[in-house]
Amino acid sequence: MQQNGCGKFNDLDEQVLQSIKDFGVTHVWYTGVLEHATLSDYANYGMPADHPLVVKGVAGSPYAIRDFYQVDPDLASDPGHRFAEFKALVKRTQQAGLKTIIDFIPNHVARYYQSHNLPEGETNLGATDQQSVHFSAQNNFYYFPQQAFRTPEGFIPPYAGQQTADTYKEEPAKATGNDCFTASPGVNDWFETVKLNYGVDYMHGRTCHFEPIPETWLKMKAILLFWCRQDVDGFRCDMVELVPVEFWAWVIPAMKKEFPDIIFIGEVYNPSLYVPYLEAGFDYLYDKVGHYDAVRELIEGKGNANHMYDVHETQQGFQHKMLKFIENHDEQRLASEFVATDMNRGIVAHAACLLMHKGPTMIYFGQELGEKAEGSTGFSGNDGKTTIFDYWPVPTVQQWLRHLAGSSLPADMSQLRQQYQQLNLLALQREALISGKYYSIQWANAGKSFNYNEHKVLCFLRYTENEKLLIVLNFEPNQQVEARIKIPYDAWKALGLPAVGLYNVVSLLEPEAAPLSFYAEAVTEQHNLHAGVIVSLKPWIPLIFELIGPN
Repeated sequence: MQQNGCGKFNDLDEQVLQSIKDFGVTHVWYTGVLEHATLSDYANYGMPADHPLVVKGVAGSPYAIRDFYQVDPDLASDPGHRFAEFKALVKRTQQAGLKTIIDFIPNHVARYYQSHNLPEGETNLGATDQQSVHFSAQNNFYYFPQQAFRTPEGFIPPYAGQQTADTYKEEPAKATGNDCFTASPGVNDWFETVKLNYGVDYMHGRTCHFEPIPETWLKMKAILLFWCRQDVDGFRCDMVELVPVEFWAWVIPAMKKEFPDIIFIGEVYNPSLYVPYLEAGFDYLYDKVGHYDAVRELIEGKGNANHMYDVHETQQGFQHKMLKFIENHDEQRLASEFVATDMNRGIVAHAACLLMHKGPTMIYFGQELGEKAEGSTGFSGNDGKTTIFDYWPVPTVQQWLRHLAGSSLPADMSQLRQQYQQLNLLALQREALISGKYYSIQWANAGKSFNYNEHKVLCFLRYTENEKLLIVLNFEPNQQVEARIKIPYDAWKALGLPAVGLYNVVSLLEPEAAPLSFYAEAVTEQHNLHAGVIVSLKPWIPLIFELIGPN
């Protein structure tokens, strides 16, 4: 930490927050806020270092929570006043016109969990557990009676030596966070965490025991209430599909009854669970297995643009509830050697997230600057990700912060950020993008239009009664081409515009460009072969046009 530095709550001052607001952001997800297991010694503040055999990296995983009621001392200028510093950050965030999202990690905690900041009437997780049985619906953890926990073979902790002279002791052993029900998890398991018990007996057919209400339900509800009362605006809920949907259907309505505007975002990867978890009360769910996977293939130079259309169609009825992204702490950086290498491919990928739907889009810090996450970073190694386990710099973000202080930002980073900002602001300001309907015209152009490669190009309309937009996303890595885009007869009917007439097409991303004109001759479904508008498709560039007319 002393060598590499660590950002603090206080570093996010009014200038930084205003810049984020001006960038076109509405909510800030502060990751890693809760106190978690670490090898850093804060014994003077009631948090000694954890045992190195159950901590990944030096900083430790921010998802191995050690105290649900406290914030992490690493993030405070004065660790003794860390909670007050966090509260001040929440207030600054709101004063900047932004909302605060924090993590809620419901499925697991650090192997040594001990809250020192318990509200009156609350007890620690596991404090009243019956440890002589593997499962009890009123236990907070799962146990392996008469078995000791064994750290994974092959795990080499930082600072191996005198700190590991004594083997980590845990008896009886507890189940591991990734539904690993053994006293001897593997090196690829979440062995630094302990699985929480919501009343599901995994060892006996996953039988559910929800009456009376399990003790864990009550404890987690109390934790959520605590943070709602600290004025946070929402929760990004970690690995929610490992927690029974019945819990969410019970706890989310209870939270919203007292805090109607609180937001719940769920990390879900199984598409078959989307509807059940949305019905349980989640406002938004991760769109990883679907949109993210389809876009990533395209920016890697593989994949098919039609797959993005297919994903959109499978989510009819809840598309606006799916949170889009192309980077987060679990995924490799787009500009890394493991994905696209070229940071400029992020523009069309981000456009795909923002423009195809009414739901939210997430931007991971440094994405808008082309962060590459280069080199080996502690526990993570060289994996193309920004490490969450160690104290490590993020070069592009450091450059941006220096830029706010008066230094120049490299031209390529500055241009990239401006392009992201332009898209963000359009998505926040344009009626058709905020609330407009979606109409795919891919079928009308695939194999029918001049120079239109349906495998690498996607086109669709977003429209309201007052505004009609034509959007073209080009994932083609080759040279610039001129292509014809056609709007079919049924689309004109949906737009409420005449299918015959002279229209202007005005570029919203290049407002200085002269408007294009085209004559709509789609008088029948077998529309005229020469109808449409010729546009210039540049590699990895989105196009957004407003249809104006007819004249």
